Amino acid sequence: MEKDQTTRPTVRGRKTLAAIEAAARRIIARKGFLAMTVADIAQEAGRSPASFYNYYDSKEDLLAHWADDFRAEAKARAVVAYKHGVPHRERVMESARAHWMTYRERLAEMVGVFQLAMINEEFAGHWRELCDDAVESIAESVRRAQREGYCPGVDPGLTAAAIVAMLNQFCYDRLAGAGEDADIDDEAAIRALGEIWYRAIYWRAD
Repeated sequence: MEKDQTTRPTVRGRKTLAAIEAAARRIIARKGFLAMTVADIAQEAGRSPASFYNYYDSKEDLLAHWADDFRAEAKARAVVAYKHGVPHRERVMESARAHWMTYRERLAEMVGVFQLAMINEEFAGHWRELCDDAVESIAESVRRAQREGYCPGVDPGLTAAAIVAMLNQFCYDRLAGAGEDADIDDEAAIRALGEIWYRAIYWRAD
């Protein structure tokens, strides 16, 4: 479990924690979560391993804390993207933007949780929770679209799950697989995701 950080009142303590978390993000971007060690984090941050353990019990504890923050941020962005009174295409494009930018800004969390979910049941649960939030939101948008005559006969849950899988794999491949110095065109990526997402839902039988 994450240690109680309310007991670190000093500016120095906040700077140490920020340095540790920034170092962990850089290492995950370079070589992934599974290969990272606490010693790596401490060395990268210019701190001792003991400094790390003042705040977290393990690198997994650090990742669990990040995953909770990511989930809250992703939910907040999804609420904004799904505001009422917006044309369907614009809403989908904004939703694609929210997913891409949250993934981009929280890349260390997504890479870490995705990798650890393959071997750790606790983090498999974290990954399912992250995906389930998005699936339910998109499934509801499919049901609304069907009430307007779009995509008749499709299963909202399965359609939403397929869209979320596409979003996550695309973001992982383009952001995590490209390397730190890759020149990534955010707008082109968002347009590609949004167009596929839109066409998956907003079509009519005729």
